[in-house]
Parts: sequence; structure tokens; C-alpha cells
Amino acid sequence: MKQLATLFLALLLGACGDKAEKPAAPSLEDFRGQWVLVNYWAQWCKPCIEEVPELNELDMNHADVTVLGVNYDGLSGEELAEQERRLGVAFTTLAADPSAELGVDRPVVLPTTLLVNPDGEYVNKLVGPQTLVALERAIDSLRRSAAGGNAELAEGG
Repeated sequence: MKQLATLFLALLLGACGDKAEKPAAPSLEDFRGQWVLVNYWAQWCKPCIEEVPELNELDMNHADVTVLGVNYDGLSGEELAEQERRLGVAFTTLAADPSAELGVDRPVVLPTTLLVNPDGEYVNKLVGPQTLVALERAIDSLRRSAAGGNAELAEGG
């Protein structure tokens, strides 16, 4: 639903200009105020592929959570779009790796998911394939911690 709204807005704004301009690629800044999960994936990573439906469901069914993908191989354009179609990736893929912006090293193990709080700050990393339940627990734990609780973080699913 979020992707559909983003696409509609981009098309609407594009129709307002004199020239057909391609909308700017999304960045982390565009998602301030939401919990963001930055998931690193690749087509050759079987656990990544198995995790895609879990990430799609989280992104579609939680209004205050956004899943953003990073293609580990740095693909773009039609090649990236084809892989996303083939693997069923429904969440937004970032054009650039945000690890440096978040102050963390680029992951060396896939899949890896970085959790970013609504203030845009990196708060945790989940390594390995995650289930929807594990992702929801990790976010809930971080919410409680931000509210002053001492919850432990989920370590996979």
C-alpha cells in the first residue's frame, strides 16, 4: 500500500512539471517518523529469498514500519527490477547503501537487517533470516526500550 501511494504521488508530481522528470530515489530521510528496517539481500542468497515474504508482510501491514531493501550486488535499473519481480520483492529498494550514513560497516553476512528508529538513528542489527514474528518482536522490544523499559532484543527467527 505504501509503495502504491509513493508511486501515485511520484506520478502526480511528475505530471505537474514542464518536462517528465524521474522522481528522486528514496533515501532514509524520507522515512523519518517511522521505524525503518534496512534489509540487505541478493538473488544468490537462499535465506534472503526465503525472508522476502516476511519482509513484504511486515512492510504492508504495519503503518509505522517501513522496510527498505539494499541489493547487495549494487544492481540498478531494469536488472534490479527484474530480480525484484522474480523474487517477489514488494518493498522499496534504495539506490544507495545507507551503511555509511548510519555509521555502521557494510554487512558481510546475508541476510542482514539494520533497524533504524523514528529519529533516523541506527539502533540494532539482525543477522540471518528473520520471520515476521521475530521482526515484530525486535521492533516491539526497541519501542519498549525507547519508552524506558529494559527489554531484550530478538536475535533471529
